[in-house]
Amino acid sequence: MRISDNLKAWAKRIKRDGVTLWFAGKNPGTPWYAKALGVFVVAYALSPIDLIPDFIPVLGYVDDVLLLPGLIWLAIKLLPPAVLAQCRSQADEWMQIQGAKPSSRIGAVCIVLLWLAVGAAAWVGLRSR
Repeated sequence: MRISDNLKAWAKRIKRDGVTLWFAGKNPGTPWYAKALGVFVVAYALSPIDLIPDFIPVLGYVDDVLLLPGLIWLAIKLLPPAVLAQCRSQADEWMQIQGAKPSSRIGAVCIVLLWLAVGAAAWVGLRSR
């Protein structure tokens, strides 16, 4: 198996696990801490806006290559095995029918608000000097 095939399979699993977390957030068997992290990860993953914009050299892809997969892995590890199996089968079925991941306007709004908060804090910090 070539490296490109391995990367494609890995990317497909990450995409599936992102959708799995979407279903886990709605599952009553998911612990609150896993739901909290899962909701954050799903909102960020499905947001059309990145925390670190992709046009920033090297750093722009850090969130796509390291941060997001790491958060997805952690959130998946926090799920009970029965919930994980159920939500993964729901995700597989949903992806076969829909063919694409859902999108999240709420996630985009959260990222924009985070950027505004960082900008406001920087502005206040610079003004107080």
